[in-house]
Amino acid sequence: MTNSNKKTVLITGCSSGFGFVTAVHLARAGYDVIATMRNLDKQNPLINELHLHNVDAKIKQLDVTDKTSVQKCIDEIAEERGYIDILINNAGGVMAGSFEDLTDEEIRGQLEVNFFGVQNVTRACIPLMRQRPGTKIINISSVSGFSATPCLGAYSTSKWALEAFSESLRYELKQFDIDVLLVQPGSYITKIFTENARTAQKFKSPDSPYTKTSILLENRINDILKDNKKDISEIPELIEKLIVQKRPKFRNIPDLESKIQYTLRKFFPYSWYEAIVSQVLNLRSLKK
Repeated sequence: MTNSNKKTVLITGCSSGFGFVTAVHLARAGYDVIATMRNLDKQNPLINELHLHNVDAKIKQLDVTDKTSVQKCIDEIAEERGYIDILINNAGGVMAGSFEDLTDEEIRGQLEVNFFGVQNVTRACIPLMRQRPGTKIINISSVSGFSATPCLGAYSTSKWALEAFSESLRYELKQFDIDVLLVQPGSYITKIFTENARTAQKFKSPDSPYTKTSILLENRINDILKDNKKDISEIPELIEKLIVQKRPKFRNIPDLESKIQYTLRKFFPYSWYEAIVSQVLNLRSLKK
């Protein structure tokens, strides 16, 4: 068993991106980190980064879409530690494509990872989290959880569902002193935009009526990303604050750009907000 004063943190999706940097950050901060990933063949970069900082974390295989894999991992933690203090549901991905270009399987696959995967892990972890007072579940959502854009409808749907689930679960778990929190980051430069990027099979297909839309959005997003100066370390720093704070806010946005977007979405008439989004994405150029 581990030191009872050292919080045990389980993180999903640690092979890259937010999960990777959060695992390293929290390990350096002295937490008992259990970093999980679907494919352990991708664990070496994380191992090397941990060694670089002279810290350690337990790396385990966990595929959030496979209930057997999830239960095996949680059973091992129950045997080794007996509890989980913090669960960070980070594993996820993006499937890009206009609705008509996406197949049922592609849409359901997006939901399996980003929504049902969170539920699979959370359901398995809650019994262990009831063993300790003041435990927390931190779900990594997105600005797409409150603002949808063309070609990212499946992704936004998965994040809006995650937001609703998290809000409902927050009420249900308060009686057990388990806090449920959301982190809603905007776009940061991670592998989700490069080697992990996924698009519909019909994305930019000559047979699709949305090819022009797909090309426009891809180019516009690439232009926006070129100017992206956000520091990914903002994510683990925010997560650590949420772990430490006694009464953290339910919804948490790390970057200024996304805070502005949230404010506009919440307080502006929708027609105004829609016009702003259309301007930013240059959607008026699609009109014939």
